[in-house]
Formats: sequence, structure tokens, C-alpha cells
Amino acid sequence: MESPRATRRTSLYAALAAAVVVLGGTAAGSVYVEARAHSAPGAVSSASESPSASASGEASVETVAQPVVDHDELLAKAMAGVTVEDGAAVSVAVLDLESGESATYGDGAFDTASIVKVDILAALLLRAQDEGRQLTATEKSYATAMIENSDNASASALWRTIGGAEGLDAANERFGLTGTEGGNGMLWGLTQTTAADQLRLLRQVFGADSELSEASRGYLRGLMGRIAEGQRWGVSAAGDGEGWALKNGWLPRTATGLWDINSIGRVTVDGRDLLLAVLSDGNSTQAKGISLVETAAVAAVSVFGEEDATADASVSVTASS
Repeated sequence: MESPRATRRTSLYAALAAAVVVLGGTAAGSVYVEARAHSAPGAVSSASESPSASASGEASVETVAQPVVDHDELLAKAMAGVTVEDGAAVSVAVLDLESGESATYGDGAFDTASIVKVDILAALLLRAQDEGRQLTATEKSYATAMIENSDNASASALWRTIGGAEGLDAANERFGLTGTEGGNGMLWGLTQTTAADQLRLLRQVFGADSELSEASRGYLRGLMGRIAEGQRWGVSAAGDGEGWALKNGWLPRTATGLWDINSIGRVTVDGRDLLLAVLSDGNSTQAKGISLVETAAVAAVSVFGEEDATADASVSVTASS
């Protein structure tokens, strides 16, 4: 029997099928194979032989350039099939860890809500590395509650430890984040960020080229893989099963009653490890925001289908007789 997660993912893919189906021809490119039969000098050529066949009888291989895949364009086409409420906005970024290829849709800034808790812990781990120490037992207790259960009091305690917005911004400068600004005072949930920046942060956590040590990265990844049961939504809907690590954020805005809904993390799709960041605001309800984020996540992973693996691999083969 198919699992509820698999059923949910299948239904999301079905909703996007009309938009995504147009991607195949653009993404896949083509493989050009040319065969030539070589004959001895003076021999009569058959109809199947190329007029330019070499007299040497040796085989040769030529590379024929193919169009470069524009993943941003593919993602834009996939997102055209995602329904967004009037007044709502969404931005998404995705990266294939193995190839390093990425795609981004939208460049606006959004409130982080609780996804900033990953950034807070990354800043804390970086600070501890600089000081040549491990996290204290108290810091670890706060970190576990903050990531696994999204505990706000723990986040506030660690926000103070890293030096608030100033400490976060200093760490983010080292992480390569260029569009993220810490929230004022204790308003860490109103930190402003972009989907592209969240992808950069995820690379610090899940990639090898990082300011964080291997031990720090492993610690943070472990917490993101043990999110509380009721919070296992968002980018995980785009994955193949339980091989995910994530952090979600949700925030109803007092002035408007509208919801910020965000999700960041790593998923595995068809054997590929993908990093995903989906940000949204202006959602009328939390449920509609979650649905938007999950549908956008499925659209994002669709740009790295199996056909993309051979999109720029084209070979012209000349065969010897």
C-alpha cells in the first residue's frame, strides 16, 4: 500500500503535470550520433558511406556542443502551474548537491519566521569554533528545543548569545549571505531574507565547502532530521520518503492576519540530494500557505529530472570499417 507521504507527493505532481510537461524538450537537449564507414583508397563508396570518410580506417570521436540548460527558465515554467492566492507571494530556490546546478524563482525579501533558527544555530556554532570550544550543555539543550520543536524561548536565549542581529549579520557575511538582515531587537522572526540566501545557508550546512566544521555541520543536520512529528511538512513533500532534513517557519502577522509560511532543507529525489528553500507571505490561512510551499517545492525539484543528467552530454561517433 502506498504511504500517505507518497500519495501526497503523487497528487502534488499531478497538479503540476500540465505546466511541467513542456519542460522535456528544453531540458533534455539531444545526443547527436554520426556513423561513418571508412574504406581503402580508391574503393567504391556505398550509399551508406560518408563522402568525407577518412582513408585511414581509424575511428574518431567528435563532441558536438549542445544548448546549456537554463534551470531558471525551467523553474519559471514549472511555477506557472502553481496557484498563488491574490495578494500572496512566493519565492523558491533549489540546488543539486552533486552537480552544483541551481535554479531560483523570485528575488524578493521575506520575513524568516522560524527558519532563522537554523541561521541562529549556525552562527552559534561558528562562534564556538572561533573560541575553540564545544557548545555548553545549556546551549545544546536550547539548540535541540529550538530546531526540533521550534521553541521560541530557546531561540531568544541563543539570539542573545550570538549578539542578536549584529552577531547574525557578522556570521552571515562569512557564510556568503548577501540579502539577509537580522531583525531589530529581539524580533529574530522578522529577520529579512531571500530564497537565494537561504540556499547559500543550506550549502553551509549540507555542503563540503563551508565555514562550519564537519562536526558542526553534522550536529545541525542531525537536529534538522529529527523535527517534531507535527512539523514535518513543507519541502519534505517533494522528497522520496524519510530521507529529509528541514526547518519550517510560520507566522501570522498581527496587522493583517495573513501568514508567512516558509520551509528550507534537504530532500532526496530519484537518488539525488537537493537543497530547497521556499518562502511565502500574504497567505490567508496557515493551511493554504503550507499547500503553496509544498506545491512550489515539488515544482522546484521537477527541473532536475533524469533527462537533465544528459542534457549537455552530446557525442558524435565516427566508426571504422
